Formats: sequence, C-alpha cells, structure tokens
Amino acid sequence: MHKNKKMSGTLQQLLLLFVVFLSAVGPQVVRAVKPIPSSNLRVGEADNSIRIVQEDIIDTVNKHPDAGWTAAHNPYFANYTIAQFKHILGVKPTPQNVLADVPAKTYSRSLKLPKEFDARSQWSHCSTIGNILDQGHCGSCWAFGAVECLQDRFCIHMNMSISLSVNDLLACCGFMCGDGCDGGYPIMAWRYFVQNGVVTDECDPYFDQVGCQHPGCEPAYSTPVCEKKCKLQNQVWEEKKHFSVNAYRINSDPHDIMSEIYKNGPVEVAFTVYEDFAHYKSGVYKHITGGMMGGHAVKLIGWGTSDAGEDYWLLANQWNRGWGDDGYFKIIRGKNECGIEEDVVAGMPSTKNMVRNYGGSSGTAVV
Repeated sequence: MHKNKKMSGTLQQLLLLFVVFLSAVGPQVVRAVKPIPSSNLRVGEADNSIRIVQEDIIDTVNKHPDAGWTAAHNPYFANYTIAQFKHILGVKPTPQNVLADVPAKTYSRSLKLPKEFDARSQWSHCSTIGNILDQGHCGSCWAFGAVECLQDRFCIHMNMSISLSVNDLLACCGFMCGDGCDGGYPIMAWRYFVQNGVVTDECDPYFDQVGCQHPGCEPAYSTPVCEKKCKLQNQVWEEKKHFSVNAYRINSDPHDIMSEIYKNGPVEVAFTVYEDFAHYKSGVYKHITGGMMGGHAVKLIGWGTSDAGEDYWLLANQWNRGWGDDGYFKIIRGKNECGIEEDVVAGMPSTKNMVRNYGGSSGTAVV
C-alpha cells in the first residue's frame, strides 16, 4: 500500500511537471501559427491513415445555406492522406524581425479601379499568366507562387515570354528561404531573386515531373540538390539568371492589393488552409468546416463580384487542373478570409544580366 502511494505521488509530480511544461511552451506555439500556421506542429499518427477527401465535408458544405461554393471529390487528392496534404502546404510563418525590414506598398485612393479584373485577359499576350502548374508532393508552394509571378511580370513589363525555374529557388536558396520541400518564406524567395536571380526552367527543370500520381508515391520528396549547372550542356548557369529589382509586401487593404495587380501584374499571396479547401470545386470559397491544415502560397491574378453579390479574389493554384475550377479558385474578398489579404508579396523584374535583344519590340534578355 505504501509503495502504491509512493508511485501515485511520483505520477502526480510527473503530471504536474508536464502541465507546467505545456503552459510554458503553449503561448509560443500559438504565436508561431499566426497568421500562417506551421503544419509540422500538427501531424498526428491518425493523419497517416485518414484520407483528406471526406464525404461528410462535401455534404456539410453543399448543404450549408450560406456556403457560396460547391465541394466535390477532387481527383488530384484521390489517394492523399491528411499527412500528405499537410506536407504540400509549405508556407512557414515569416519571422517578425524579417517582416520589419520589408517595405509595405500602398496606393493613392484616387486610383480608379475596374469592378472586375483578370490578368489573363488584360495581358493576353502573356501565356504564362494562365498556366496551371503542379508542385507534386513537395511543400514548394512558396517557391511556385514567387517564380510564377516574376515570370508573368517579365512578360508584362519587358515583353519577354519566359518560364523561370522553381527548382533553382527550391534547391539553391537554402536556409535563407526555409526548408525547401518542407516549407519556406515567400518574401525570402523574392529576396533571392534580388540577390541571386533565378535561371530559366529549361536550364533547371522541376525535379518532380510526375507529381503524386505515380505508383509508390511517398508523402514527401526530399529537397533537390543545388547543382548550379544547366541541364543543357550548351547553356551557362550564370547567363540564364533573371533578377528582381526589389522584394516588398503590399498593404493588406484590398484597394492596395487590387492597385498593385492592376498596375504591375499578379502577386504572391499566402493564406491558411482548412480541410474543406481540399474539396473546392467552384464558387466563392469561405471556410465552412474542418480543421486547420497549414499555410499555402498561390498566385493572385484578379477580382470580381459573383452573381450572388459576393466580392471575390481570383487565384491560380499549382495543384494541376484536376483540382478546383480547372486549377483556379475564388475566395471572398474584403474580409481577410483565411488571412488571404495580410501576406501579399511581390517584386519588379530587373534588366540586370540582360545582354541581347529578346523577341519583341522592348526588353532584352539572355536566350
């Protein structure tokens, strides 16, 4: 009996120590997941066996009177577990000391903006704006969003049709950008463009060309190795670099975000993803049901208002065309839904490293 009491006392002490430990680390964990959560904090054992596509989520959304969007079985995630889904949500919370150094851009309220806008039609000669890519099973969304926006802006401002390399940024940015396939910081991708530039996709193509569709697909690929060498032997790595002039945030007011897109082209945005987002098919998304999964980065290309009178943002995802509305989605505008308006970044294309005429009437580049 005495021995049992002693053991009971020891257990109580251990429990007390555990509670004290939790209360000590709790606030830091909570702070770290705002505004963008770190999915690595919440991968439980069950996540490896439960599928992300769930019938009850589809039913809940489609029966909700105020949802404003339709949920469905997205073929892209047919075989994904929750753990696999969390892994591709690769936006890490940007450290506050980093953000303090980044200028936030604002625009005059006198700038008149259209009620609806689509960068694909505004700059119809720029085919890259409408491309839907595939990040595969690597948490590289932070790199895709940045590279896609920069290549669009090279076309918009310099009349250059180029595809830039996600692989260069993903493999070679290293610790400055985060952890490669395990997630990164969108603003640091743009700083990499300023300091190091990024080569063409032809020089350094994306390492995972098959996505998560092939047999034996694992939850994750490790980050590719930085080789700093073009795949084509007659191309020189340094000559294929394309730079950004700057790296900046856009103020979270919708007018400022719209003005930036209207004047300069698509921007990269990061937001918090919940389980129901994996099931998006059409309409104007707003979070209805399901747990928080992680932070994701995409390309914001326009805005408008639905027939039901809901203001929305128009965005291109990089989960191929088997997800969502042919690879695109709309999300409610003006309410900072899922933090969509508070983490907007971009930069302007640079003439640095351009040595001879490229194509059209304006702009020069290495080809």
